[in-house]
Amino acid sequence: MLKAVIVDDEPKAIQSLNWELSNFSEDIQVVKTFSDPEKAILYLEENQPDCLFLDIQMPTMDGFQFLEKLPQKDFAVVITTAYDEYAIKALKKDAVDYLLKPIDSDDLADTLKKIKRFKKRIDTDVIEEILINFTNNNNKKKVTINTDGKLLFLNVDDIVFVESDGNYSTIYMVDRQKILVTKKLKEVNSLLPEHLFFRIHNSYIISLGKIKEFIKTEGYVIMDSNHKIPVARQRKSEFLEKL
Repeated sequence: MLKAVIVDDEPKAIQSLNWELSNFSEDIQVVKTFSDPEKAILYLEENQPDCLFLDIQMPTMDGFQFLEKLPQKDFAVVITTAYDEYAIKALKKDAVDYLLKPIDSDDLADTLKKIKRFKKRIDTDVIEEILINFTNNNNKKKVTINTDGKLLFLNVDDIVFVESDGNYSTIYMVDRQKILVTKKLKEVNSLLPEHLFFRIHNSYIISLGKIKEFIKTEGYVIMDSNHKIPVARQRKSEFLEKL
């Protein structure tokens, strides 16, 4: 069930919206209401609802000033107003929607759908962050790469080298598979263990354990996959230290 907070300087408007939400759907519950925006800010600093219904025109501070005072907004913001002139400005403030007073039931139904989509996206982001942090910090044999709407869990022992392709990178695996990821080489490099991998060139990261030969006279390495990778001159001494 979605947990909602209402902030409006007019008690009658709070009562009306509270009644509307309570009777409209079993999927949403109003957990707190405020006519004083300062008290609402204190509450939101300590509590995390799923959505906030916020009036724009309030005497002590308007809704936009209210949003500026919040350190973070991991909840859906719905602007409530009697004037549609605020709609564009509201959406530019990352509000998921706005409702015109008096609130229409069809508009409210559309708003609830948007809130659910927002919550689903936030929940997905949190799960991804937990998975990435857990895998990268606790499983030293795997690296997690978030790319193109999916998470890749790659065994570091299976990576031969990584090649830059502008804003993309291609990961070459021991089974000859090539994996294109939507990350720059610098980003991929930050995810790989430093003691196992080395950025040997602006365009390449190699697995130190997958080097078959180092041709010193010509300045390149041959990997177990038989790929020839150039060694950048400015990185040669550091590379030799790694070996």
